[in-house]
Amino acid sequence: MSRSRLIPDAFQLPSESETRVLSHVLRHHDVTQPDIASATGLSQQSVSRLVNDLVERGAVQLGERQANGRRGQPRITLRIAPDHAYSIGVALMTDAMSVLLMDFSGRVVGYEHVDMPVMSRRAVFATLEAVTDRLIACHPVARDRLFGVGVGISGYNLDGRSRYNPPRALDDWAMVEIDALFSDALGLPAWVENDGNAAAIGESLLGAGREHANFVYVFIAAGIGGGVVLNHRLMRGVHGNGGEIGLILPRNVYQLPTLETLLQSIRRRGVEVEGISDMLAKFDIDWPGVDEWVERSRDPLSLIASSISALLDPEAIVLGGRLPASLSRKIIPTIELFDDARREEPRPLPRIIESQTRVDACAIGAAMLPLEQRFFSAMV
Repeated sequence: MSRSRLIPDAFQLPSESETRVLSHVLRHHDVTQPDIASATGLSQQSVSRLVNDLVERGAVQLGERQANGRRGQPRITLRIAPDHAYSIGVALMTDAMSVLLMDFSGRVVGYEHVDMPVMSRRAVFATLEAVTDRLIACHPVARDRLFGVGVGISGYNLDGRSRYNPPRALDDWAMVEIDALFSDALGLPAWVENDGNAAAIGESLLGAGREHANFVYVFIAAGIGGGVVLNHRLMRGVHGNGGEIGLILPRNVYQLPTLETLLQSIRRRGVEVEGISDMLAKFDIDWPGVDEWVERSRDPLSLIASSISALLDPEAIVLGGRLPASLSRKIIPTIELFDDARREEPRPLPRIIESQTRVDACAIGAAMLPLEQRFFSAMV
């Protein structure tokens, strides 16, 4: 991938009010100006001026006319203009890397998942260059509209910015400024986030966040983590480690409800797979060992979900990460939210739902990072 793809001053960054408008249009397709005014608290006159400016700059486009059931002209709907900007999302896992190309509306226009026995910087950047070139070749309109690259990585943050302490398989990425490495490699502005937080951002803008302003994302992969979204805003915490929900579990008391323990469970029962990525590619909900894993994961997930409910009182708890949808649907009914059932009307409890983002939760969230940071407000 050649450097300096980003044309200087190619994008006029939005004002705070414009980001509120853009965020509402992104989360709610085909909205009208009165819808935006009602949701954002901006005056109708201000919304009209902001929308006209955004349409002129190519960030928003006009949709169909929508009858309002009253006299007068039908209202024109608005939607995000997909080709206004593009971003690249990279998910660094212990055994693989996934890369996707996302347009301004949050649509995935290109995606590749690559199994990688070695996750060194040299191997990752060599593969990333080849994959990115292929994705852009298939969608050439993005070539001159790339805004940035986002990276999601497993591990906890060390400095509140871009230094992480990941699992052993990602040793080459430990305690270094990951955003600077990717920016130098791709010639694009780069942002990095914990995989659970990245997935929560993607879910907030493109998934459950369209219905729930307050939720906690439970990210299940080789490990378990998550992200906390309050009023559409990611709660990163003082050190950038908000949402490390796996640490709720007492050490050596429960089996961790992770894909690593699922892999161990099915292998003990005779299922032959090479690793987590191979297991997910071939996954069968009826494999021997799956029910055993669900049974052993019920109590730790109940403790995690009950702790979330008691401490944060969210609208929803979203189960996602690399967890197969069929497995999410199987385990969600087993999760118990502890409650004292006082009197006839117990306290309201959050819904436990599966993630609504598809393809790759971490890579989708990673691709949203550059766009969320500069175009889409977390305040709406």
